[in-house]
Amino acid sequence: MQLKTLVTATALGLGLGTAGLANATEVTHLGGDITEEQVLEAQRAWGDALVAISNTYEAEGIEAASALAEEIIASAYGYDMGPVLFKPTLAEAPQTFRTTPEGALAYFVGHSDEYSEDSGFALKGWQEVTIDNAAIFISGDTALTMGNVSILDADGNTTTVDKTWGFHLDDEGALRIVLHHSSLPFTGDE
Repeated sequence: MQLKTLVTATALGLGLGTAGLANATEVTHLGGDITEEQVLEAQRAWGDALVAISNTYEAEGIEAASALAEEIIASAYGYDMGPVLFKPTLAEAPQTFRTTPEGALAYFVGHSDEYSEDSGFALKGWQEVTIDNAAIFISGDTALTMGNVSILDADGNTTTVDKTWGFHLDDEGALRIVLHHSSLPFTGDE
């Protein structure tokens, strides 16, 4: 999964190394074949993919960005295994949860009649993604992470979200996202 995504990004000339990790993380490993490095690589690949979609949109337009996003969703998320528990940051009722690949695609690139409120989160000129995990929990063929993801746009503005990911090790040995919850941090303001 991660290799395919990164190979695709390289082939399209989109560049790599746009996602990084911030701090040391507390890791609980209760056994299984998943390594901490695999989890970190899956997160980096997600960040690189977000930037790649943004860059593709800027360089080649919505059709190319949509095609890339569709390919990334198919390889990075586990929709072929069943519904993915995806709660995007800026999705609103009645379409808060995106359990289908069509819902995920609409969130990332917009331009969907079915999800008309979506403007395309991945089309916002993102340049860099930094992941700061609070903790990683690995057990069997499942890995869970929770922390902050900071995303830098072309104007130098950073958006930080609270993010929880659940990964499942598929039959081909790739980590696939089966849980993705994102929200804006609570500020205490009313």
